[in-house]
Amino acid sequence: MREIVYNLENVGYHYQQSLPVLANINMQIFKGEKIIILGANGCGKSTLLKMMDGLIFPNSGRIEAFGQILNERNLNNNPYEFRKKVGLVFQDSDMQLFCSSVFDEIAFAPLQLNWNQNNLQEHLEATLKDFGLMDLQDRPPYRLSGGEKKKVALASITIYNPEVLLLDEPTNGLDPRTQKWFLAQLADFNQKGTTLIIATHDLEIAKNLADRVIVMNERHEIEIIGKPEEIFMNEQLLADVNLI
Repeated sequence: MREIVYNLENVGYHYQQSLPVLANINMQIFKGEKIIILGANGCGKSTLLKMMDGLIFPNSGRIEAFGQILNERNLNNNPYEFRKKVGLVFQDSDMQLFCSSVFDEIAFAPLQLNWNQNNLQEHLEATLKDFGLMDLQDRPPYRLSGGEKKKVALASITIYNPEVLLLDEPTNGLDPRTQKWFLAQLADFNQKGTTLIIATHDLEIAKNLADRVIVMNERHEIEIIGKPEEIFMNEQLLADVNLI
């Protein structure tokens, strides 16, 4: 039997006094999958990722992650157990990077997870090398290009090898070469067992990377879940959800 990583049942969310941002979300995600959450801007993709990362919690329905209810009480009781399993790469890297150097940024999460110094140093050197950041390790993140910031953001999450990677519009603003490198890295992480959950409005990423596509409509609901070939044969569907 396939291991369920996330199970969402009738999940809804709204900000204070606002219209729903998410409504009647039902889905399961299995270990090792490459999932694309596809939808137009404003449909609720980013909110859904934040909820799956335990940054916000449903107003209705429930989320199970790794067989446990994901709510504020359970997360506060044992935050490290969940945090070491899940990592979120934000759409805007400036919202994620806050340390004074690239080195400190990548070291931050392992230090919060109480890694020993020998293990940390070994992983830091390997990560800086793998991401082509050795020459930038002393530079403040705000002095980096957009592509370099995105590399640092991904490195700062993947250094602790989470079981699930959540990525919000990961290729936005990247030049073609950096985008190709970034997607190759994600495919490599998935080959090693990492579950990928990517929110995007980019049809090409969904076509080339996804095992399954979760299409969201502008009513903030899931329109359909299916294989990429099924989704992209249906041009009327894509037009209805404002993707073409």
